[in-house]
Formats: sequence, structure tokens, C-alpha cells
Amino acid sequence: MEIIKTRIDGPVILEPKVFGDARGYFFESFSQREFDEKVAIPQYGHPIIFVQDNESMSCYGVMRGLHFQLPPYTQSKIVRCVRGRVLDVAVDIRKGSPTYGQNVTVELSEENHRQFFVPKGFAHGFVVLSDIAVFQYKCDQFYHPESDCGISILDTSLQIDWQIPMDKAILSDKDTRHAKLAEFNSPFDINTNLY
Repeated sequence: MEIIKTRIDGPVILEPKVFGDARGYFFESFSQREFDEKVAIPQYGHPIIFVQDNESMSCYGVMRGLHFQLPPYTQSKIVRCVRGRVLDVAVDIRKGSPTYGQNVTVELSEENHRQFFVPKGFAHGFVVLSDIAVFQYKCDQFYHPESDCGISILDTSLQIDWQIPMDKAILSDKDTRHAKLAEFNSPFDINTNLY
């Protein structure tokens, strides 16, 4: 697995070694040992253990996000697209961070097999760029509905290029009601050990 750093400290792209031949392909989609050796321990000083896997299926134009869980149930995620193509987004919501409010985007697809690690302190979302997309999440904390939160996916101050015409966007009512970043009092702090 190759680790590709992004322009914001924290989120990284995980690119597996894919072995292909006339029969198809094979790759190791996740290794706890390798993730800890290459990402968790160098960045955070200890392993990050994933406890829940989720999957969603969406059609073109579906936008989900920008989601996170509040303390004490904060989540780190590893996400990937196993069918189709999505633009995945992480927004830095850590107070005191030099990149607060900035975002990192990465295209995840069934062709590139890339995965994206989104650490605690980041809001996460994606938009479907293909006809259909099947999206998988590994989370290091169980889902707690009372801790579920988000930043408005329509907040233009975030300057996210969603790569689709906004009149084609399909959003849930919930995702249109989240606060804009300027209205949000973040509980995350760059100087606090979130891990």
C-alpha cells in the first residue's frame, strides 16, 4: 500500500498494489498492521482500530455530507468506491488549524482502487460522478445518532468544486439543514489529542 499525502495534514490517500492478469485482478484492500505502521503510528503514536463497516449505493448527482460525529464519539474513516466513481471531500474543522475550513478532494473509483483516510476533526462528504456508485466506509467508532452532526454541503464559502451542475444535485433534507461553517462552533481543536 502506498501512502499519498494531501495538501492538508491528516487526510491521506491509500493506494493498494493491484495484481492483474487475464483472469482479472487481486489486491489487499485493508491490512490493520500495514495501516498502523504507515499511517496511524507515525501520525498519531498508536494504532487506530476500525470497528464498523458501512456501505451505500447512490445514483448520479447524489451528494452526501458533510458529516462527522461529535465528541465523545468522534470517528476516523477509510472510504472507497467499489463500483462507479465519486468525488470524495474532507473539510478541516479543527479550531486553530492553519488549514481550518479548507478542503481536500480525491476521486475514488472502481478503476483506481484508491481509498481515502479521513481522520477525526474533518467533515466528510462525497458526490456521485457515475450513473451508480457503491461506496464503503470503515469507521473506528460505532454510529451514535445522538452525536451525528454536519456542515452544510451547500456552504459556498468552502469553495468545493463538486464537479457536477448544482441543478443535478440530489440531497437529503437533513444535509440541507446543517449549519454553514461560519455558524458552527467546532468542538475539535488542533491542540487537543483527538485520538
